Amino acid sequence: MRKLIAGFKISLDGKMEGPQGMADWAESWSEDYGLTEQIDACILGGKMYPGYENYWSGLQQDPYKVAWIKGVPPTPKELEWARFAARTPHYVLSQNQSSARWSNTSFLRNLDDVAGLKNQSGKDIYLMGGGQIAMSLIEAGLVDELRLLVHPLIAGPGTSLFATPVQRRTLELLHVSQEAGGLVRLDYAVKALVAAAA
Repeated sequence: MRKLIAGFKISLDGKMEGPQGMADWAESWSEDYGLTEQIDACILGGKMYPGYENYWSGLQQDPYKVAWIKGVPPTPKELEWARFAARTPHYVLSQNQSSARWSNTSFLRNLDDVAGLKNQSGKDIYLMGGGQIAMSLIEAGLVDELRLLVHPLIAGPGTSLFATPVQRRTLELLHVSQEAGGLVRLDYAVKALVAAAA
């Protein structure tokens, strides 16, 4: 079975977004979790998809244009991801969304559809967000790995990655490394449910 791997760039206090609705501390929106060679599909939620499609379409059409969301030119790793995204199937988990500009976009309606995708042949699948979708899929036992890039920052106000409650689960540390700029990468296998202490 293909693994479903969720990746998030978070602050030290567990925020995945600041008050403006994005991780403004992230210098790059590229895939920085070491996944590109391992995956051949991406899943994201319906709320995230329109902005995602708009941002990466802009980079695909004009790789040297200053990106509106950051105000600076794209990084080489972002350009690499833009090329990868253009040829990689994307799946949007949404009960009502049904249109996308990208021809390689399909729609998943429920958790059974996600499980069905995992059962198809292929490489692993990158779950890129949002946070509520990720927590729902963790709760359903469909997420196999959680990869976090922890930024050396206390973000304060914002949206916590774990804002949506889930049942207690154990995690197995698979990889830890210090990255440039003081970031720490943590890769975990998501394990079984754990009964809370009485």
